[in-house]
Amino acid sequence: MSVENINTLVIGAGQAGIAMSEHLGKAGIPHLVLERGRIAERWRSERWDSLVANGPAWHDRFPGMEFPDADPDSFIPKEKVADYFADYAEMIAAPVRSGVEVTSVLRNEGRPGFHVETTEGSIEADNVVIATGPFQIPVIPPVVPASAGIAQLHSSAYRNPDQLGDGGVIVVGAGSSGVQIADELNRSGRKVILSVGPHHRPPRAYRGRDYCWWLGVLGLWDIAAPKPGTEHIAIAVSGARGGETVDFRNLARQGITLVGLTEGYEDGSMRFAGDLARNIAEGDENYLSVLRQADAFAARNGLDLPLEPEAHVIGPDPDCVANPIRELELRAAGIGTILWATGFRTDYDWLKVDAFDADGRPRHQRGVSSEPGIYFLGLPWLSRRGSSFIWGVWHDAMHIADQIAIQRSYLDYDAAVRARGAAE
Repeated sequence: MSVENINTLVIGAGQAGIAMSEHLGKAGIPHLVLERGRIAERWRSERWDSLVANGPAWHDRFPGMEFPDADPDSFIPKEKVADYFADYAEMIAAPVRSGVEVTSVLRNEGRPGFHVETTEGSIEADNVVIATGPFQIPVIPPVVPASAGIAQLHSSAYRNPDQLGDGGVIVVGAGSSGVQIADELNRSGRKVILSVGPHHRPPRAYRGRDYCWWLGVLGLWDIAAPKPGTEHIAIAVSGARGGETVDFRNLARQGITLVGLTEGYEDGSMRFAGDLARNIAEGDENYLSVLRQADAFAARNGLDLPLEPEAHVIGPDPDCVANPIRELELRAAGIGTILWATGFRTDYDWLKVDAFDADGRPRHQRGVSSEPGIYFLGLPWLSRRGSSFIWGVWHDAMHIADQIAIQRSYLDYDAAVRARGAAE
């Protein structure tokens, strides 16, 4: 079987891979994008039915195309987000090859580039861009054994309330996914218990501007590095029902029982930490800090935006916060399902190059790996706060394409020098 050769191979055709293809194309760099499923597959098949983008349409897009027939302030349903990337790939004539999985990447010995094995043959590439994103392997903590006799699933496998068996649901994790799923289940008539850990809960909108706008004008999207230990803190934000500020007190008033961080399981009972009030209070402080920064910015710049004094009012703690449940016997409480909204981990077992630290994390500077010719794109905090968001990944891809073009120019110069020497 012949071996295909390409300058740059991009692995993954989600938002990162399509953005990368656009910038490589503009730079005139021959490339190929491989995708094991369809373009933007995870938006289609690994998210719940009612999911919408967490940012408004004017913000969560690439610069080159708006969402068709959409109010700029609306929140786009997941299928239309996936369609957007497929349409964008067609618009830029991205060389995407779907249904092809990469099984290994090895550096060539004694010569430049990499040998890539796929389910459809071998490829030789000078550069490889890993655009597989951060949402690869669902993480379910080893807390409740399968022998406990209760249904367990990860948020990536959840589709809608009718999918679940009878009984109430414990949702573990209070980031965007956990909060939205818990709310949907509660509205469907289910008994819901929501396990709340440390989190940020920004305002959906304030003084007539969306949170995404405030992050932009306050310079918070461009924060280059997080404080240690805060890289992966849960963020409770939602675009559901036109966008609403997540307020755990409101969720409790609507019937959801809040508990603290899930600690363990024994003899049919789940244990929860006594940190619920602290977690709620710290989330409140994060929320209020954004309001204070927004007010200061508006005053400093003379912005004529309507005041919202009521937004600063924090209501009283509901009973489940003031008197938290620390242990729950699942059968007695009528719980039929545990839904783990506990995030994902990456999987780089197939990437057999010297690009990782002792903990298996990619070593890179703004996506440029410590292994020459290997690049990472679409990871949280790759270069800034916005790196894993739709618009942010587009700008990171521009930087990586520039770096690939620079390296290519050096190699072109070397080839020209060698050719002149051979001709003399």
